[in-house]
Amino acid sequence: MSVVRADSNPLTIVFQDDGLVPNNPMPFLVYKGAVDVGKDPEATIERLFGSHGWGAMWRNGVYDYAHYHATVHEVLGVARGSARVQFGGAHGRALQIAAGDVAILPAGTGHQCLSASDDFSVVGAYPPGPPMDLQRPTPENHARALKTIPLVAIPATDPVMGKDGPLVRLWKQVRRPGESRSP
Repeated sequence: MSVVRADSNPLTIVFQDDGLVPNNPMPFLVYKGAVDVGKDPEATIERLFGSHGWGAMWRNGVYDYAHYHATVHEVLGVARGSARVQFGGAHGRALQIAAGDVAILPAGTGHQCLSASDDFSVVGAYPPGPPMDLQRPTPENHARALKTIPLVAIPATDPVMGKDGPLVRLWKQVRRPGESRSP
């Protein structure tokens, strides 16, 4: 039995560069209630992400300060509890995410936990490529990120739906000339 609900279509949001958080022209994706987390939620999400080639996994929450990653895309699978997370920087959007939800952040997408239940637990992962970097929204980091973000390859797979998932199609439609593609 699959842990992914067959009718899972992601919410897509494109966040604009706000001068401090670069965000990305590729859409941020949120699968609401897409994963049947079952009896061992963290392990269930880890198996799902790993089966689609996403690795370097961790278990934790979401930092309570604004940050982004300029060298890698990130997926956040909510294993337990719920939280209100600001995505896209100060001018982005606060979303309630809960167990079974998955958020996929293209490189540069700002995120910050605003509030969370006591049992909030997230599994994070990254597609193959450079290691995760952590950037705070400063003018200097923003200037550097504008050079690195276009070089981040589009993943070969969607961490939820695999090689035929929406991420690959949606992100390739937006990719700008000269930007890297997956090998």
